Amino acid sequence: MNELKASPAAVFAHRHLLGIEGLQAEEITALLDLAEEAVEVSRQVEKKKAVLRGRTQINLFFESSTRTQSSFELAGKRLGADVMNMSVASSSVKKGETLIDTAITLNAMNPDILVVRHHAAGAVHLLAQKVGCSVINAGDGAHEHPTQALLDALTIRRHKGPIHDLTVAICGDILHSRVARSNIMLLNALGARVRCIGPSTLLPKGLDRLGVEIFTDMRAGLTDADIVMMLRLQRERMDGSFVPSVREYFHFFGLDAEKLSFAKPGALVMHPGPMNRGVEIDSAIADGPQSLIREQVEMGVAVRMAVLEALAQNLPNG
Repeated sequence: MNELKASPAAVFAHRHLLGIEGLQAEEITALLDLAEEAVEVSRQVEKKKAVLRGRTQINLFFESSTRTQSSFELAGKRLGADVMNMSVASSSVKKGETLIDTAITLNAMNPDILVVRHHAAGAVHLLAQKVGCSVINAGDGAHEHPTQALLDALTIRRHKGPIHDLTVAICGDILHSRVARSNIMLLNALGARVRCIGPSTLLPKGLDRLGVEIFTDMRAGLTDADIVMMLRLQRERMDGSFVPSVREYFHFFGLDAEKLSFAKPGALVMHPGPMNRGVEIDSAIADGPQSLIREQVEMGVAVRMAVLEALAQNLPNG
């Protein structure tokens, strides 16, 4: 007698997606499996599903992010949701309204899903405690960016197969990167070998406790890597001088053909965007045959569709 296999969405039994931390490997895999189905939907002429028909999705971005916000908007619309983007720059938040007041106001609108990006770590968790709907973390400070880590994993899996035993090198401004933190936790959960490479000034204290290998030499860190994941130098988050100059940073830590040659032949290159060409990555590499950067954008919509669909199962009457 054949056992009935639970659908990927049913495996993910959470009300919110606030981070990768705490998720089990099978839950991450379920979201990736669901995202694989969403890729096929997105490549059809008819891209609509009715999973969120009648539901309201509010995108609340306290930090601007064209790529993340537009992909969440597209994902919600493809699943049939009524999607509203709140312009925080012209809202009452700018006039002194607190985050709690904002939560109360939003709650009164009876949304089903709230997608939040905020400059302060932990702000999304606080909102999730104050609203009655599902909340998705679209990036909070230097804390987490779970859907970026999921789309990176999906991109890797589609090219390399199972992620366990792959060597992934995360390079650059790890200190200020929520993408790095979420990726480290996700890749470790799926059994990858994770390396972090950067100048000592951009490596956070306690990084070794996250189960990664740490390098301050780019060539040593990239040796035999399967995946090279570059990070943006986040100068807007830097209070003080972390690198002597952009030119010197590129010389030692920018990805060019010579440094990439230390990775495995055919190693794949990734970047969460937006890119600083000539700062952390050479244009020839960013646009070259080993680059997955454009594909990451496509996978972003699919992963966000998967997360929305998984959370839809746990909404009232889901």
